[in-house]
Amino acid sequence: MPSSPPFRTGFVNIIGRPNAGKSTLMNALVGERMSIITHKPQTTRHRIIGILTGENFQMVFSDTPGYVKSPSYKMHNAMNKFVEGTVEDADLMLFVFDLTEELEDDNPVIEVLKKVEVPIVLVLNKKDLVADQRAEDVTGWWKKRIKVADSIAISALKGNEAKGLLEKIVAYLPEGDPYYPTDQLTDRPERFFVGEIVREKIMMLYTDEIPYSTEVSIESFQDSTTTKGEKIARIQATIYVMRETQKAIILGKGGAAIKKLGTHARGDIERFLQTKVFLELTVKVRDNWRDDENALQRFGYM
Repeated sequence: MPSSPPFRTGFVNIIGRPNAGKSTLMNALVGERMSIITHKPQTTRHRIIGILTGENFQMVFSDTPGYVKSPSYKMHNAMNKFVEGTVEDADLMLFVFDLTEELEDDNPVIEVLKKVEVPIVLVLNKKDLVADQRAEDVTGWWKKRIKVADSIAISALKGNEAKGLLEKIVAYLPEGDPYYPTDQLTDRPERFFVGEIVREKIMMLYTDEIPYSTEVSIESFQDSTTTKGEKIARIQATIYVMRETQKAIILGKGGAAIKKLGTHARGDIERFLQTKVFLELTVKVRDNWRDDENALQRFGYM
C-alpha cells in the first residue's frame, strides 16, 4: 500500500504593486473573502492572513498592501514596512504582476525582491487582457532582474488557474506540522473584517480624495438578542476623516449618504457574520491622521 505524502506547511507571502490583483488572488486561493476588493488602488492597507488547509498541506497566505513607489504620508511608509516585513518570514513568495502594467526598471518592488532568500513564484495576472506572447516576454524580463523559481499566467478574477497555482505552491513548502488549527481561516478578529467591510463600501460609494482620507475604527462589538429572542450583533463604528468638509460629504444632505453607506455595509456584515446586525456609524474629524503617529498606532499601522 503506497504511503501518504508528507504534510507540508509554510508561510506564502503575496507581494506586488497597487492594483496588481493580490487580494483577488488570495481570496481565490483561500476560497473565502478575506481581503476587500475595489477597482481603486491601495484598497488594502494592512497585512492580512488567510489560511488554507488541505489533506496534506497548510498554506498561510499573507496579503500585503501594494508597494507605494513615492510615499506621501507616514501611513504609506507604514504600509511599505508591512511589505518589507514579508521578506523576513516567508517560506515562499508570490510576486503578482499585472500584465497590463508597464515594465519599469525603477519599480520599487525589484529592490525588495532582490533581498528575498526563499523561492519566488512569478504570478502574471490578467492574462485574459493581453496577447499570449505578452506573458512570455514579461517572464523573460523579470528573470533578468530577480531570481524566479517558477512562473504561471492567470486571471485571478476568474479563478480558473487556482488549482495549478496551488499545486506549484505545495511543491515548494517545507515538511512540517500545521501552524494553525485545521478549521481556522485567519488570525484576524471579526471586528477587523467588519471595519474593512465598512471601509470597502466607502471606497465604492465615494470619490476623489474621500476614500483615501478615511479610516474606520470599530468602537464596540456586542453579541446580543432582540426582543423576539433572535441573535443580533450590535456594532458601533467611527469613520475618521481629516476635514470638516469631508465629514459633510460622508454624511450627505440630510444624512442620506451615510444612511446608504450603512445599508450597504450592514448587508455584507450580516452575510459575513451570519447573523442580524445593528450598525451605528458616526463621523469624526482627526486632522492629518495619515501623518499622526499616535493615530496610526491606534489604527494598527504601527
